[in-house]
Amino acid sequence: MAHIVAEPCINCKYTDCVAVCPVDCFHEGVNFLAIDPETCIDCGLCPPECPTTAIFAEEDLPDQWSNYIELNAKYASDWPVIDAQKEPMTGADDAAKDEDKLDQLDQNGFAG
Repeated sequence: MAHIVAEPCINCKYTDCVAVCPVDCFHEGVNFLAIDPETCIDCGLCPPECPTTAIFAEEDLPDQWSNYIELNAKYASDWPVIDAQKEPMTGADDAAKDEDKLDQLDQNGFAG
């Protein structure tokens, strides 16, 4: 089992989780992070670090976000690894309060 980044991460992209990951399983998109299920060792260090409560153990993922299991696997294979903490996106605190953000997910990998 791997951990899953879910919808609350969209347009926030806090990277506190990246700072504690011992295996560099996070991948960075323009406005979202994804966890590589092949690399994640299910250590449990990342969920408590996420200020938006966007990371779940797969078995604890709320049903409404079950599609994020597939999205994490897809984007982790397409996007570059992020292995250092960065500043969150501008407006992250406000974006964290938004719901139903899947249509805002930018599918492009972060290039810089």
